[in-house]
Amino acid sequence: MKFTKSSIIYFLLVFVPISVILDLVHADHIILFIIAVIALMPLAKLIGDSTEHLSTHYGSTLGSLLNVTFGNAAEIIIAVVAINAGLIDLVKASITGAILGNIMLIFGLSMIAGGIRQKEQLFSRENAGLQSTMIFLAIIGLAIPTVLSTTVLKPVEFENQLKIQFLSDSLAILLLSVYIAGIVFTFFTHKHLFVSPHMEGENNNHIIDNSKHWDKKKAFFMLAISMVGVVVISEILVGSVEETSKQFGFGELFVGAIIIGIVGNAAEHSSAIILARKGKIDLSIGIAAGSGTQIALFVVPILVIFGIILNQPFTLEFTIYELVTLFLAAIILNLIAHDGKSNWFEGIMLTAVYIIIAMGFYFIG
Repeated sequence: MKFTKSSIIYFLLVFVPISVILDLVHADHIILFIIAVIALMPLAKLIGDSTEHLSTHYGSTLGSLLNVTFGNAAEIIIAVVAINAGLIDLVKASITGAILGNIMLIFGLSMIAGGIRQKEQLFSRENAGLQSTMIFLAIIGLAIPTVLSTTVLKPVEFENQLKIQFLSDSLAILLLSVYIAGIVFTFFTHKHLFVSPHMEGENNNHIIDNSKHWDKKKAFFMLAISMVGVVVISEILVGSVEETSKQFGFGELFVGAIIIGIVGNAAEHSSAIILARKGKIDLSIGIAAGSGTQIALFVVPILVIFGIILNQPFTLEFTIYELVTLFLAAIILNLIAHDGKSNWFEGIMLTAVYIIIAMGFYFIG
């Protein structure tokens, strides 16, 4: 098999069986955590590549919908496993971290990578503007339960807990409905607004470098295998995360937001940066900002639903720090996206803001 630059990460698949073996022999928690983190990266890429190959068989619109559906599969699986283990705060922090990582760190690094070759890159203002607006909407959905739980509906009383849970469940359904409506708007009724000259002919095959596409049977098989792998490795990761946090002195919010929040989408993040380096900034933004929107409007409601199924109440009640950082990130994304232009210095600023926020997470117990 000939390995391309984008598939070199598949060599890391060797860490999948290593993780399982180390778990069976009860290896040190820190080693187990690190190996599991590494093992998740190629599995997440395999999920992404499988859907990319499937998209070549179903056309650009259905292919894009497949990418949307499975784009955050790794994050959902990791989060569901953690919810089942009762690590609710860790999951909420990973959601925050994933959104921040996509729309600030990855967007910023993509601008830097693209700006090194070109002084200025143009992208679709409509697409970036829609993404930032949808993220604002999602943050409002997260803000209402958070503000109420810290003011008039303090959850020390059982009745107030029920109210916050009911509000969260209702908002989850509403956010999911808006997300579905956004898909219809983007891919069907107004898709002409989101196709720029830079993107034509690039919607398919923009991440896959293989000269030969997988057939449907192979693509579905690889998708199934990779998702099973993510489930297994997520169990190992979640089982070692608490002890690792204690030994390193990291708070649960830091581990969730900065480590787990980045890991689940690491392969997709690298693709966004590579695309920007090649001058395909529209596609890069589509991955970075689009993934942030998916997490806010699709992953979060799904996790609320899974919380109900697993009898582990999952509310949209976040910490004030998480909420403030998400608001700031959405504002910055909107400011940068409004002119449809990017350069390396804007990327430096976005990346710097992410580092500042990450430092804040470190000091939260």
